[in-house]
Amino acid sequence: METDQKHKGSHLTRALAVIEKVALSERPLTPTEINNELQLPKATIHRLCQFLEDEQFLQRDLEAKRLIPGLRLRQIALGVFRNDQFRLERTVVLQNLSEDIGETCNISVPDGMQMRYVDRAESHWPLRMQLPVGTKVPLYCTSSGKLYLSTLQEGKLDKLIGSFRLEAHTSNTLTSQQALKQELDQIRKEGVGTDREEFLEGMVCVAVPILDQQQRFFATLSFHAPSSRLSLEEGLGYVPRLREASAELSSLLKEESH
Repeated sequence: METDQKHKGSHLTRALAVIEKVALSERPLTPTEINNELQLPKATIHRLCQFLEDEQFLQRDLEAKRLIPGLRLRQIALGVFRNDQFRLERTVVLQNLSEDIGETCNISVPDGMQMRYVDRAESHWPLRMQLPVGTKVPLYCTSSGKLYLSTLQEGKLDKLIGSFRLEAHTSNTLTSQQALKQELDQIRKEGVGTDREEFLEGMVCVAVPILDQQQRFFATLSFHAPSSRLSLEEGLGYVPRLREASAELSSLLKEESH
């Protein structure tokens, strides 16, 4: 019985070590790359990776050769983010930002082929867009989604864009790969994502990145507003305030890592 428990513990520890390697890596990894430090038998690492893939903790990237966090691992990460010890501080940052701008502010993270809203502070206007926490929105026609796309390496970006069905949500939606890539080039230079009524008619949005302790993209901080109340040009005037709040949120992530 003791031997069985020890074996189970060893198997669990190894599985968690594999998950940790994939979660902390800046790029997708092959089982061999994961095993460079773990030094497990070849058959063992491949069996563990397959098990974690079957259980949706890991999944293959677009090339189907390397592993990235899977659905269940992303759900765990979102749960930790929403319920961490700095939830109150994060809420204060969002609420202060929303009051300064006068519009609803959101934190979003990549979730597969979409962005998911994980936190928000509502404006006090009776006229506001209803996109509650948990809502998923497309990557190619939202400020947060395009900002995330602009951080990807060219090869991965090309494959991802090639897999999109660039459907028009409004008359302003970018529906050609060339136009989208040109937009992403500009976003990459400026570090600011915009939505010119591309996802919803009558809604504009501005987003900046939230970086983790390694200065990697972690999430987006954005606000959206009815275009009848705030033009995109006026909204871009709040970018310095957005970046200030983003830096505060990044500092919370650094505190959490210690």
